[in-house]
Amino acid sequence: MAEGDEDHTGKWAEARTDWAEDRTVLAVERTFAGWLRTALASVGIGLGFRALFSAWEPAWAAKAIATLFIMLGALLAIGAERRACRSFKRLQTHEVKPAKGANLRWAAWALVIGALVLVAGLWLLGASPPGD
Repeated sequence: MAEGDEDHTGKWAEARTDWAEDRTVLAVERTFAGWLRTALASVGIGLGFRALFSAWEPAWAAKAIATLFIMLGALLAIGAERRACRSFKRLQTHEVKPAKGANLRWAAWALVIGALVLVAGLWLLGASPPGD
């Protein structure tokens, strides 16, 4: 191996390590998005459950199951945000600009607030869905 080859190989190894860390940052963002989609699906399942089984007796049973799914979605969103922010603190980007922690928090807490409003409406309004 020539004298200059060793320096060249070290630079390439360092570049590959940097690229791997950038890919990991992007993977964390994709994972957060996946968990947020799962949280939204859970909220949707809760709403769908309430709509489909509104005629259940006692009425509180359908509301309770719907509330369980909606709140599960809220918890998933909070957990995803916290995990992603912890991962970003450990990683250092090189070429990629990562999502800001504030944006992740905003997305997660918007889902949580929406879920809480849905649960409050579910219990406080007490009306049957249209058509009943």
